[in-house]
Amino acid sequence: MFPSRADIPTVAELSPASDAVEPSPLFIARIPRDVARKHLVFGAREHDGRVLVLHRPDIDPLSLSNLARWLESPIETQVAEPESIARQIDAAYSMDAQSDGRVSPTSDSPVIALESPSESVEDLDAALARDAADADADLLHTGQKGPVVRLVDSVLFDAIGQSASDIHVQPLADQVLIRYRIDGVLATARSIPARLAAGVVSRIKVMARLDIAERRAPQDGRATVLISGRGSTAAKAIDLRISTLPTSFGERVVLRLLYTDQTRDRASIDALQMPPTIRHAFLERCVRSSGMVLVTGPTGSGKTTTLYATLRWIIARSASGNAGPGADLNVMTIEDPIEYDLSAGSVDDSHAAHGLRAYRSSRRSVPISQTQVDAKKGLTFANGLRHILRQDPDVIMVGEVRDAETARIAIQASLTGHMVFSTLHTNDAPSAASRLIDLEVEPFLICSTLSCVLAQRLVRLLHADCNGRGCASCWGTGFRGRSAIFELLLTDDPIRELIGRSAGSSEIRALALARGMASLASAGEALIHAGLTTLHEVQRVTLGVDEVQPSASRNVDSQGLRTP
Repeated sequence: MFPSRADIPTVAELSPASDAVEPSPLFIARIPRDVARKHLVFGAREHDGRVLVLHRPDIDPLSLSNLARWLESPIETQVAEPESIARQIDAAYSMDAQSDGRVSPTSDSPVIALESPSESVEDLDAALARDAADADADLLHTGQKGPVVRLVDSVLFDAIGQSASDIHVQPLADQVLIRYRIDGVLATARSIPARLAAGVVSRIKVMARLDIAERRAPQDGRATVLISGRGSTAAKAIDLRISTLPTSFGERVVLRLLYTDQTRDRASIDALQMPPTIRHAFLERCVRSSGMVLVTGPTGSGKTTTLYATLRWIIARSASGNAGPGADLNVMTIEDPIEYDLSAGSVDDSHAAHGLRAYRSSRRSVPISQTQVDAKKGLTFANGLRHILRQDPDVIMVGEVRDAETARIAIQASLTGHMVFSTLHTNDAPSAASRLIDLEVEPFLICSTLSCVLAQRLVRLLHADCNGRGCASCWGTGFRGRSAIFELLLTDDPIRELIGRSAGSSEIRALALARGMASLASAGEALIHAGLTTLHEVQRVTLGVDEVQPSASRNVDSQGLRTP
């Protein structure tokens, strides 16, 4: 039976001078800290399958009922002083974070519990019309949240279900557009009345702990959305990067969704599906003792994922002994932002459980150190890279070469016996050398350090279920999912000679193609011939590349389907 009242800690025993009571592991695993703090509830201990829950005197009984539902366990309740409960919460969750043995890059982000919406869009619109200002209801139950809060939850849940990479909240004169970026293309999901814009933006700001009173200046923040698992399914956490920007019709908000689990799965060389010839040549250049490897392409083309996969492959190769006996590597990065915690290994399903604690503890450590840029504290790419060089690194990843100072330090690092990886915004691989010259790097230094340049794009694939003709599940586009296409420039002696005399990118491209470089267009043409995408899609992502477009147009119709 449950402990007698004599065994249960009283309010007097939970005084500032007393030791912390034993927390309930089930409570810590399944109830996010911000929920416990907001409602001042705390699982003190477990006995015979029941959880003792301490709560503030004026708590809503419905919240306790919902708490039992989340715990999936009977509870016994006891009133305690709010300050004492808050201290127990802070101590228990702090201890839980320390017991993980590590701190994730987003561990300081607010964590918001998210549930599947229990009402239709029409019902939600009706609720919004009745009350668009109530955002202070119970976080433990979706049905008890205010309409604006439920709207934001619904948008997040829908976007996550569609595997959207971004959510755009765009105010116009008479409406607010909610748009998702799916497979690299924006699609309008719904519109809401313009009068709701301020409430929606305020709710998102609260999630990211931004200043809701500041509406005239841009703000950046982040949060973590936690979708609780059921049964043996682990909780799913999605990191959010949130940016606000004042416009003529109100504040515009963009939320970048970072799928930790998906990124982990994709951050492997095998998942990139490089053609064997490109993969072999690229990795051969990546394992040299020094030099610079650049990955180029526009924003959203998968450059960071490719670098993450490369670093993990290098670390795994070193750990397996393939790099030679005792060849452990010191791998360090400077990024803006850290999109994925590379030190986390693959999820171990045997340890899958509920809650953020299980989500963090299910990862195995990988020896790598990541640093995030923080301009407010003077930590820029250039300054961070300068300090990394004092940490005795073997391999360095610089998130992006943005300016002349970063470019010069990266070049110097590769000259002094380090392997440097970075990204660059150029249309194609041959343009990378010209871009570095524009950043005031001497051509002879580029010749000495640049090992190879990998350009890439992400091409949408035809939706197999509807044969590319469009259906509800692919939003009528005919596409679902993407595949990368690559172009690899190897800097051999003839290419170095052109770079050394500051030759133009078109001249470098012509020589590289003559020496066997496979272009982005030819990689796209292979997907077209395989019936996986369309000519129009390949042209869309390679537009602006200085080359002849794929010749596959004579064999493929406008939908990418084979013609007789």
